[in-house]
Amino acid sequence: MAEVVSVNISEKKGTVKREVPEIQLKLRHGILGDAHAGDWHRQISLLAEESVDKMRSLLPELQPGAFAENINTRGLDLKSLPIGTRLRLGETVVEVTQIGKECHNNCAIKKATGKCVMPTEGVFAVVVEEGIVRKGDSIEIIKDSI
Repeated sequence: MAEVVSVNISEKKGTVKREVPEIQLKLRHGILGDAHAGDWHRQISLLAEESVDKMRSLLPELQPGAFAENINTRGLDLKSLPIGTRLRLGETVVEVTQIGKECHNNCAIKKATGKCVMPTEGVFAVVVEEGIVRKGDSIEIIKDSI
């Protein structure tokens, strides 16, 4: 079963996100209190814990949010999901809008290791149904892209 491993926010862009007990997702906004919220296509970022584990062989101390991801997951190959896939995360629904992104040149992880998983394995989504997401919530694919 796929599940949420952590939920993370930051108040300022360009900073590592910190783990919090829960996040509140709002339609056409993203996560309340997160710097990346807004009416755009990358309201929420997700990264599989399996991707983070690849980097932990180089940086064992990596914590949730180190890649500026909002939600860490386990048990779902996020990077293989088609654009348009809808996921139920706890009581919410998000829709995948983008896989990967251009890496920031000042990424501390890339500087330390020479590579970073977020540009190729990070997933971005918009809120389709509002609600709360918490660590331990189940994840379900409810609609593949057409």
